[in-house]
Amino acid sequence: MKINCIVIDDEPLARMGVVDYIQKVKFLNLMGEFKSAIEAKEFLEDHPVDLMFLDINMPKMNGLDFLRSIAQPPKVIFTTAYREYATESYDLDGVDYLLKPIAFDRFLKAVNKVYDLFEVQEETGTDDHFFVKVDGVIKRVLLDNLCYIEGMKDYVRIYQTDASELITLVSLKQMEQRLPDNFIRVHRSFIVAADKVEEIEGNVLKVGGSEIPMAPQLRTSVLDKIMGGKFLKR
Repeated sequence: MKINCIVIDDEPLARMGVVDYIQKVKFLNLMGEFKSAIEAKEFLEDHPVDLMFLDINMPKMNGLDFLRSIAQPPKVIFTTAYREYATESYDLDGVDYLLKPIAFDRFLKAVNKVYDLFEVQEETGTDDHFFVKVDGVIKRVLLDNLCYIEGMKDYVRIYQTDASELITLVSLKQMEQRLPDNFIRVHRSFIVAADKVEEIEGNVLKVGGSEIPMAPQLRTSVLDKIMGGKFLKR
């Protein structure tokens, strides 16, 4: 298994150091290196990747704001010289947080975490259903019946097309990693099925009769994924 990755860092020496480490790891495939988040964003529009090594403190757009602007970001390992960003980076579901200067053994530990995550996903596969435990009972959930999922700290609430709801002990991030690409993270607390979106008004999506908030910074990428070039206008 190869993991396609990019490096984003405005410091040339730091960027070169990460690139050098990547080239020493057989399962990593470097697809590009960028000195700004803006350059990387343009690249990602046409070249999906599995993993980003992302510096946080960069001019114009910092790494945290850049990550928030991506509707379905790849996995992220943060690289920074500042400890104070650690809490916020984990809130954004970073796989790991590497403090500069980065030792190779610490780098290796971080990328092995990513490898393990992809290995689990490959074993799980993308079937037409999954199972969750609800009140001690294991229930099958069909992907075609899913409208949206709401995160509630350690739990998620699953809303289905028949208006039924399931609450299960799993994080929204775990659910996001399990679902196929037509399920989109539109807000910190919501994932929606793209084909179940009925209306869009401002930063609100109507899905299964409910109004779901859309994070303003994700609006452009979310709408692109929902409409898929099928928006007709004069």
